[in-house]
Amino acid sequence: MHLELPNRLANFIGGNFIAPTQQQYFDNCNPATGDVLCAVPDSTEEDVQLAVTAAQQAFPAWSTTPAEQRFKVLNKIAELLESNLDALALVETNDNGKPLSLSTRVDIPRAASNFRFFATGLLHFASESHSMEDKAINYTLRQPIGVVGCISPWNLPLYLFTWKIAPALAVGNCVIAKPSEVTPNTAYLLSVICKEAGLPDGVLNILHGGGQHCGSAIVAHPAIKAISFTGSTRAGKEIAAVAAPMFKKISLELGGKNPAIIFPDCDWDTMLNTVIQSSFANQGQICLCGSRILIHASIYEKFKKAFVERAAALTVGDPLEKTSKQGAIISKMHFDKVLHCIEQAKAEGGTILLGGHAIKGSGRCENGLFIAPTIIEGLGPHCKTNMEEIFGPVVTLQAFDDEADALAKANCSDYGLAATIWTQDLTRAHTMAAQIHNGIVWVNCWLLRDLRTPFGGFNNSGIGREGGWEAMKFFTEQKNICIALGTTH
Repeated sequence: MHLELPNRLANFIGGNFIAPTQQQYFDNCNPATGDVLCAVPDSTEEDVQLAVTAAQQAFPAWSTTPAEQRFKVLNKIAELLESNLDALALVETNDNGKPLSLSTRVDIPRAASNFRFFATGLLHFASESHSMEDKAINYTLRQPIGVVGCISPWNLPLYLFTWKIAPALAVGNCVIAKPSEVTPNTAYLLSVICKEAGLPDGVLNILHGGGQHCGSAIVAHPAIKAISFTGSTRAGKEIAAVAAPMFKKISLELGGKNPAIIFPDCDWDTMLNTVIQSSFANQGQICLCGSRILIHASIYEKFKKAFVERAAALTVGDPLEKTSKQGAIISKMHFDKVLHCIEQAKAEGGTILLGGHAIKGSGRCENGLFIAPTIIEGLGPHCKTNMEEIFGPVVTLQAFDDEADALAKANCSDYGLAATIWTQDLTRAHTMAAQIHNGIVWVNCWLLRDLRTPFGGFNNSGIGREGGWEAMKFFTEQKNICIALGTTH
């Protein structure tokens, strides 16, 4: 099949590509060039209602479709994502500003893996039974919820969009999905792929628009019984305030301010290579990036010198160039926010070791939104820079004296998403991992993901878990059935 992005996107409702009811659009721009890519529907409550009606009509048939048939459709979507990898990666990079190498190597392959993983997972999804000796047997049914809402962010557009949609579809739900309004293009192409793959009309409905009108209408609609959201902690609080009183199931994957803890006995080369990646991958616009780097005092100066040298060598520029390791910041608003956070760090007494400024693009990227990799030292654990998520190519360095000091600094956060520990001491690794207040702990690695494992964080990093059986359980309701074996008295 040939994927082509139109000048004006359409909503995907009931298997049809239709214009927003209010006929309102806004421009979507390439953050690396400033060029307008397309017009995006500014969908409203009326469009959400159309999608809900289509999903409700499709639900009875889809929820009772045999698992093997659902597997074939979802696996076909995975195959089409893989066969169109290059086209999708280019669209993703133009939409998001990330290097093309990253879209090609990570984002699009992971989107395909999400569909394949949950397609196969539904064939093995089982429930429990409990025997009460000769009195009764209990068994649990896990049944689809009905119509569910999936709202995803802009930093990993298709990657995270599919991570929500695939498990929801696999267990038999119908989905109202909204991608970020600033990165809508691969979501639009996913709707084209789903049509080609034979997904029944109305099973997946993709709406485009902002959070104020479209996203809020999805959250508030009484027929949408569950909300899976990835995004900012601020938006997560607003969603919870609406959804919780309506007794909807909610899964909120929110921000992070993640520590990377480096001990003297680490594998130095592997650590340095990986910490560069975990600090600045995707311009630092990954909720799992390690933005607080904690280094044992005995190796602090050695690490600082090597880390600054390596970060200074990162090429920032045109995402389509193979040599570019850093692309553009997602939007002018976020660009300004990151630069403001750097100025705030200076005001707090931080010393800028590297970067701290915007970079002027050249050629086709002369109007692009680029920020140099930025490294800051001299700030304590309680300052705003070390407490608030920046979500950009900005990291801080702090020294620690021993394990207790490292734990105190690592746990000094309102967030609790991810942490990395660098040590060859197995006892230390286990002890530290158990005491760190984060939902994910990587030891001597970063972003090594097994899709079977639960994903999520503590505190302001959200509620609930995604991935593996956790996602499939979230998108189902449990029903216990107790059958008496003869007389019960």
